[in-house]
Amino acid sequence: MTSLPLEGITVLEFSQYLAGPYAGLRLADLGATVIKVERPNGGDACRSLATKNLWADGDSVLFHTINRNKRSFSANLKDPVDLENVKQLIAEADVMTHNFRPGIMDRIGLDYESVKQINPTIVYGEVSGYGNEGPWRDKPGQDLLAQSVSGLTWMSGNQHQPPTPFGLAVADMITGTHFAQALLAALVRKKRKNIGAKVEVSLLESILDLQFEGLTAFLNTDCQLPKRTRINNAHPYLGAPYGIYQTRDGFIALSMGSVGKLGQILGCDALKVYKDKESFKKREPIKQILAEFLTSDTTEHWLSLLQPAGYWCSDVLDYQQLTDHQAYKVLEFEQKVSRDNGIGVTTTRCPIRINGQILKSELAAPRIGEANEALANGLSEFKAETSQS
Repeated sequence: MTSLPLEGITVLEFSQYLAGPYAGLRLADLGATVIKVERPNGGDACRSLATKNLWADGDSVLFHTINRNKRSFSANLKDPVDLENVKQLIAEADVMTHNFRPGIMDRIGLDYESVKQINPTIVYGEVSGYGNEGPWRDKPGQDLLAQSVSGLTWMSGNQHQPPTPFGLAVADMITGTHFAQALLAALVRKKRKNIGAKVEVSLLESILDLQFEGLTAFLNTDCQLPKRTRINNAHPYLGAPYGIYQTRDGFIALSMGSVGKLGQILGCDALKVYKDKESFKKREPIKQILAEFLTSDTTEHWLSLLQPAGYWCSDVLDYQQLTDHQAYKVLEFEQKVSRDNGIGVTTTRCPIRINGQILKSELAAPRIGEANEALANGLSEFKAETSQS
């Protein structure tokens, strides 16, 4: 295995739950040594946050998934001795991240200005819910709440349905992605100019950026709100046929394309009368025609007509159908991570390849304080020992 881009970089992760740890996961996958600094009792609160009540070796499977390939150092930040030990680690680290509520790190003495006195070139990363100013400063930074105030819930579902949240922790994940990007950019500058930086991201700003297309349309159309279609809505700013439609035995996804050409390929005379420039203005009747017409035959039948003609379309798979498909299997997207007792979980790998190399690691999420003894002599010696193992 060739060396990874971030080998030699050390990250101290005070972050909990998802957004910060998701960024840490990506840095770890790219070769960084990521050390979670956790409370001795309980650790990262995500250890107790179980999705679908799934647990492995005392920790939630969610924790295992987002904290694989990391180490753990336990410390009570209110204890002067533990705090001093943490400061010694900070003095040697390249990156430090946290997502504590505004003001907490100031009271502990680990705010950016204080940390900069310990390590002037450190890259200091901070995740918040809504930024450190304004009326939402102390509002809980939780994914569903961020989605709810961002306008995102009015983009999915059909016109007469209530606001519909995205079915994943999308605010956390996109914030973690932005966080990793910003930390990497600051690390590049640190390498070139030997100066540090304070990096800040928030759930709200990231979920707003994710909607740049819709917000830009809103801001440039006299603030007209997005309007979901009555049926088969998939994107309130795109015309027909864009959406997912039921067939006789399943579903089919139709992307952007000529409505007239679609009518010709399917043999649907009712569609042929519509001009392509009418695809947005008359998307309701077009979608209604398609919704009724496509139930007359199977998904496979419609795909056999559309795909050879180069029309953008796809079958619609669930997780079982996806993981059984050769297109998924060829990606080798799963990996097994295990602790020293053999208990582990099957999860996903890093989606990035470096020089064609698939990035996998068998190192499971750590137990609380697992690396305390190894870190007793500092980060430099710890990195030297782990690089040889």
